Amino acid sequence: MSEFHAEHAALLFSQPDTALPFPIQQLNNYPFSHSNSSPLYLNNPSNINAQIVYDPETNSYVFRERIGSWNYRIPTVMSSDDFRQYQFNKDVQDYWKLKSGGGAVDQPSFIPSISLGGEAFDKIFGSNVINIVPSGSAELIFGFNYSVIDNPNISERLRRQPSFQFDEKIIMNVSGSIGDKLNMDFSYNTEATFDFDQKTKLEYAGDEDEILKKIEAGNVSLPLPGSLINGSMSLFGLKTEMQFGKLRVTSVFSQQRGESQVIEASGGAQTSEFEVTGDDYDVNKHFFLSDYFRDTYVDALKRLPVITSDVTINKIEVWVTNKTTNFEQARNIVALTDLGEPVSYSGQFTVSGGPGNNYPRNGLNSAYEELTTTYDAIRDIKNATGELNSAGLRLGDDYEKIENARMLSPREYDYNEKLGFISLNSALNTDEVLAVAYEYTYRGQTYQVGELSVSSGISAPQTLILKLLKPASFAPRSYTWDLMMKNVYAIGAFQVQEEDFTLDVLYRDDKIRQG
Repeated sequence: MSEFHAEHAALLFSQPDTALPFPIQQLNNYPFSHSNSSPLYLNNPSNINAQIVYDPETNSYVFRERIGSWNYRIPTVMSSDDFRQYQFNKDVQDYWKLKSGGGAVDQPSFIPSISLGGEAFDKIFGSNVINIVPSGSAELIFGFNYSVIDNPNISERLRRQPSFQFDEKIIMNVSGSIGDKLNMDFSYNTEATFDFDQKTKLEYAGDEDEILKKIEAGNVSLPLPGSLINGSMSLFGLKTEMQFGKLRVTSVFSQQRGESQVIEASGGAQTSEFEVTGDDYDVNKHFFLSDYFRDTYVDALKRLPVITSDVTINKIEVWVTNKTTNFEQARNIVALTDLGEPVSYSGQFTVSGGPGNNYPRNGLNSAYEELTTTYDAIRDIKNATGELNSAGLRLGDDYEKIENARMLSPREYDYNEKLGFISLNSALNTDEVLAVAYEYTYRGQTYQVGELSVSSGISAPQTLILKLLKPASFAPRSYTWDLMMKNVYAIGAFQVQEEDFTLDVLYRDDKIRQG
């Protein structure tokens, strides 16, 4: 009966429907009717079952499509060799179809799951399967740097310095589980900004009927529902949770990696307390323009809020080492420590000032006159080192030379026209040079220290002569170390108001007095 219905169905479906305006052409698909079906056609109904049956007598495979116990189509027979080729072609076709559709082929893990025997292991961890899944990337950049320094003060051997450069970037994540109770999560990133970005966590979760509910090691947290004691969300250590009947006990042994801060606001303004130590002053940001202003600083502030000073600074230019790519207003400069000072720190120049006549100016000693006459070859920056060394000056102590120095804009610093000091918006690096030139009025007379680029008549690329405030190698032994102000402190606040502001200065004498 089934063969009759199969033949009847084959004859029925083999007759094309000529009544349709666009008749559907019946293809002789092989081996199933849906193997090469177009997406324009509907799929076979769900009650049509496809089967592949192996016939051991003929060593062949029979492809059947049935509706219940009836054959929907005439069965197709395929030899074993043809079936292997058919299966291979089908796997290749399915693979490329999956790749073209954006899918992924299931691949085994880098570290396959490990199964361990034994009831003890299964009882402790809930399962005997260990699964570890590592992921991440590692990048290594290797380079070679060969620098040549044409400095006659350095020996020929040290002018050429080869060096190797290594830069690595590692991003590693390891997650896994041991059984059903122990989970692990590790992450390491060399580009992380903070220490708490490196995650290390082991977690053991007990069953409902166990006393030991949870053990966490690594990055843990202790949130507390109450407000009497604040909890912490950034801890590193060991945390345990146990339950004895209705009593739950949580214990933490850890190190706090975060910092809590309480902010109080009153009348729309923030009020807070701060504490700084005596050696925590702003470094490389505030400088006196000369020893004269440092010596008269205290006397000028004795009648606050009135500043008693006969000096008014009218013009100032501040120059630093150029570490940018902007060279529009760059100039070659030579900065001297002795310029405008009542003493010659280098011992190479004659001082013309005297008591009551030591206010800074280019003519206070012979430094400026000799540089503009005897050693005027320094106007070419290439000759500066040789000329100044022949004058008995030492590079780094008595003078500094900078090619293409950068002049700071007025937005990058501030200066006090009466007290004679400058305040930079950002601190200088340890290897940066700071030099100035300024013009001021003293008791009706105008004086100048250094050369101003806008009014000195020295045009580029000729070298400007400036006053040195900070050399590249800045240390307490430097002549200009006392010019750096060490009485300015940052409290980490902005827009501080004088009202209700209280400053307490505490001094502790560390000397042990006997008797």
